[in-house]
Amino acid sequence: MEERKIMLVDDDQTLEFYVVEETKLNGANYLLVTDAEDDDEEGDCYILKDMSGADESDALYEFVEDEDELEGLMKIFAELLDDVDLEKQ
Repeated sequence: MEERKIMLVDDDQTLEFYVVEETKLNGANYLLVTDAEDDDEEGDCYILKDMSGADESDALYEFVEDEDELEGLMKIFAELLDDVDLEKQ
């Protein structure tokens, strides 16, 4: 896993994630992130969508919540990461 970290900040908390993989679909950038610091550690994975505009210097990510979008992206990330087992919960 690459050492790139991202932080999501809202009014109540800051969440830190580690980037596992990224892809682009229909012009949108997506990140597969985990809360596990180590490759050997089991953790939860999330798919984030970059919602920022092309002219913005900071990225703005949101959790993907649409079931159809999640299903399609999980298949793509599973193909990209053939050594990782992704399960939807």
